[in-house]
Amino acid sequence: MKQKSDIGLIGLAVMGENLALNMERNGSQVSVYNRAEGAEATVVERFLQGRGAGKNFLGFTEIKPFIESIERPRKIMMMIRAGKPVDYVIEALLPHLEPGDIVIDGGNSNWEDSERREAELRHRGIYFVGCGISGGEEGALNGPAIMPGGAEEAWPSIEPIFSRIAAKAEDGTPCCAWIGKGGAGHFVKMVHNGIEYGDMQLIADAYAYLRHIGGKTNEEMSQIFARWNEGKLRSYLVEITAEILRHRDAEGEYLIDKILDAAGQKGTGKWSVINSLEYGQPLGLIATAVYERSLSSTVDLRHEAAALYPPSQVTSRPAFGDSDVDALEQSLYASKIVSYAQGFSLLSEASKARGWELNLASIARIWRNGCIIRSAFLNDIASAYQADPSLQNLLLAPYFQQEITAARPSWRETIAKALLSDCPVPAFSSALSYFTSLTTRRLPASLVQAQRDYFGAHTFERTDRPRGEFFHENWTGHGSDTSSTTYNV
Repeated sequence: MKQKSDIGLIGLAVMGENLALNMERNGSQVSVYNRAEGAEATVVERFLQGRGAGKNFLGFTEIKPFIESIERPRKIMMMIRAGKPVDYVIEALLPHLEPGDIVIDGGNSNWEDSERREAELRHRGIYFVGCGISGGEEGALNGPAIMPGGAEEAWPSIEPIFSRIAAKAEDGTPCCAWIGKGGAGHFVKMVHNGIEYGDMQLIADAYAYLRHIGGKTNEEMSQIFARWNEGKLRSYLVEITAEILRHRDAEGEYLIDKILDAAGQKGTGKWSVINSLEYGQPLGLIATAVYERSLSSTVDLRHEAAALYPPSQVTSRPAFGDSDVDALEQSLYASKIVSYAQGFSLLSEASKARGWELNLASIARIWRNGCIIRSAFLNDIASAYQADPSLQNLLLAPYFQQEITAARPSWRETIAKALLSDCPVPAFSSALSYFTSLTTRRLPASLVQAQRDYFGAHTFERTDRPRGEFFHENWTGHGSDTSSTTYNV
């Protein structure tokens, strides 16, 4: 064992412990720190006597010796709860750090906090990296997707460690690359999580459709998802859905049927929606997924409402066959494309506004393995942005135009059948509504703008005049020529 460790890691909860093991397995000596609580064996002692036994770890429960055990420039990674705890730990570290040392936040922090921390630490000569990490417990241990951003001066020092522990794509490329300055790394992770919300709700919509309209058993649905996972929908979430549906509990019964239909959330999906509003980018599908989780949690209210409004009586239900399953597969695929198109549009707009210069092709490649949203068609997304880095919307790329055109009839048919059968498919519906509005030459927004001008003199543009010229109409004949200031939020 070396006298000095290559990197220090703070926080030995699930993600921290597994990342430490991943780093050590891939050639790094790691100093680990977790504060001591109580008289019983500390978290550090349990780790060193358990999963870390006999490996290249140095354990500490005090900050000063922990920092002194790491070679310069010190690389210290925090895997702790986001928010104030991160600030508290940074404050504890600062008296012992030197200019050029590197502090890395690997938690799910808000990107604005990372932006602030990077600026504050830079002022003190310390390099801060806000690093998005995705993959859960398994990914942390065997290879996550890693999205570092912040002080780029730190990248040469941490890149070898991160590239070794990151997941590898099928071509052998590490699922890790420098994202950008400031809070870019955590912003990209936030959007990743927003897309994750959308993916999960889309799969839930498909599950509801197969169960309520198709009358499929858990085993049959498991087989369908497993088959889908061999084609265009191949992804981690589709793969685990097949496993979940066939899983039985200790009593030999399907566990999925006993799980309360109340979904939780930790906030990154909400942050994505808030930022989509800030940057004026439609993120309807992901917003729908967030709101559906909120609605699902109102279990008692939903039961009361269901009793008041029983399902419509359908006199005859058409037969459900293989063609319906195929149409559902196409609908899930098309809706998934829309979800990613919305997410990447948000990334593109934020990049322009913040001056991050995000490489969207590189981000798609990072997500090809290790992370929760890893899927086969991320290669196609990477190719689309590689061919046209300034692509305004993923749906304009030739490949995805072809794919959506092929899926479009099945997409409409599936949603229509769901609505007529009182089967909720909110994410499918949101995706199709976005696509339909996007591809409509003249939207009814002209009426909205006329209403705004009528009651608030907010002005409007005209189709027979150049863009950028604004007009106000005296709609009632007794108003004034004074108009409101023209601006967009």
